[in-house]
Amino acid sequence: MSEKTRLAVAGYGLVGKRHVESLSRTPETELAAIVEPNESVRAKAQELGVACFESLSQMFEADTPDGVILATPTPLHVEQGLECVANQCPLLVEKPIAVTSAEARHLVDAADRAGVPMLIGHHRRHNPLIRSAKAALDAGEIGDIRAVQVTCWFYKPDSYFDAAPWRKRKGAGPVSVNLVHDVDLLRHFCGDVIRVRAVSTPSVREFENEDLSAAILEFASGAVATLTVSDSIASPWSWELTARENPIYPATDQSCYLIGGSKGSLSIPDLRVWHHDQGPDWWSPISATSLLADARDPLVSQVLHFCEVIKGQTKCLVSGEEGLRSLQVIEAIEEASNSLLPVEIESFQVCSPNEAQQVIASIA
Repeated sequence: MSEKTRLAVAGYGLVGKRHVESLSRTPETELAAIVEPNESVRAKAQELGVACFESLSQMFEADTPDGVILATPTPLHVEQGLECVANQCPLLVEKPIAVTSAEARHLVDAADRAGVPMLIGHHRRHNPLIRSAKAALDAGEIGDIRAVQVTCWFYKPDSYFDAAPWRKRKGAGPVSVNLVHDVDLLRHFCGDVIRVRAVSTPSVREFENEDLSAAILEFASGAVATLTVSDSIASPWSWELTARENPIYPATDQSCYLIGGSKGSLSIPDLRVWHHDQGPDWWSPISATSLLADARDPLVSQVLHFCEVIKGQTKCLVSGEEGLRSLQVIEAIEEASNSLLPVEIESFQVCSPNEAQQVIASIA
């Protein structure tokens, strides 16, 4: 391996472009190649001075980078991920890991059996805001987490859907595309989900997917979370507009997460911790202090973490198993919305060694 970690980016859409840009700001890395069948991307690759391949297979025939970032559409993740595994190439897979947890299980087990490191791109866990909040929660700053409220409201314009018609189709609604980030953070804060209740409404723009959903998550810890998500509500309350993580979104001074504990409460992303001056008592004054966090781009932090994982210097912060578990909660929300009944989160089944080897051999 060269002094710099050579990473290829597969997929040059909205997210892929951000990954390429983050690599350009990370001296420890080098963009090895872009994998994109769209011919118009070749000119951009030439501008960047890197090779552009139509497929991963074509790239692996010519070169094996130190790692691959899969920023392709979700339905391609498993097939392309298995190809990376077959070539013993570490990978960072954009969220969600797959369309279904059953498909994701094949990829997770194949990577584990082959000993190939795999990260899932739930980049918010790498945000300094989240690291500061997680440290405070783990230190007991607000006591035991009892309840969480999450608001994920924004308005995607028609042009967003017209530019990529697949976004109008079933499975590409805000639950699977957007809420999976918030679910992953809730699991990061509160642990495993054991039960889900939910309701969704059809798209008012008559797309195939939902455009509004509300869910109640019960955690093994005893905590309960309520979440609402919509891509057809004009509002200042979403991670994108409050966290100042991506400059393309106009920033507001609001918070979108409220975490309530037995000793106090925490709002995110403003990182305000609330305590009663004389201990928990609604008749005593309550005031807030603010936690500190730097402003580093989480995509840069994530790619540096990926480099450390590739070199064997640390373990994955968001492993394939973690990505799979967050996806299973999303599936439970969708199932509960359809049935209007509680859905239990069941334990995962691991493929046998023979099954995993068969999966790898099928694409080798």
